[in-house]
Amino acid sequence: MSKPLVLALAALAGPVAGAITAPPARAASFPCDRAEAPDERAICAHLALNDRDVEMATRFEILKSVLPMGGQAKLRDDQEAWLTERRACGGDVGCLTAAYDARLKVLRGVLAEFAKQGP
Repeated sequence: MSKPLVLALAALAGPVAGAITAPPARAASFPCDRAEAPDERAICAHLALNDRDVEMATRFEILKSVLPMGGQAKLRDDQEAWLTERRACGGDVGCLTAAYDARLKVLRGVLAEFAKQGP
């Protein structure tokens, strides 16, 4: 396994594990004290959504740092499209949960494929 990937996986383990016990005062991708949109308020109010947001933001940042330029551009474009989908959920917790689960499946898959490439 390549050193950047090992470091990326180690970096992911800490924040995700810590998020399980952390209070939902702040989601990883935005400050909850400034949440105005219905989707953001719902994420801050529900620990399970907050945890998904922490994992999603962490995986996104790791992938952004290890993917080649073309992969980074696609990752950003896909994330922007996903954020539009998330916003469309408004405060619907079921919709937000499904949106996060779908995005996390993609990000986990990209990271798994990247890890298979080895050093």
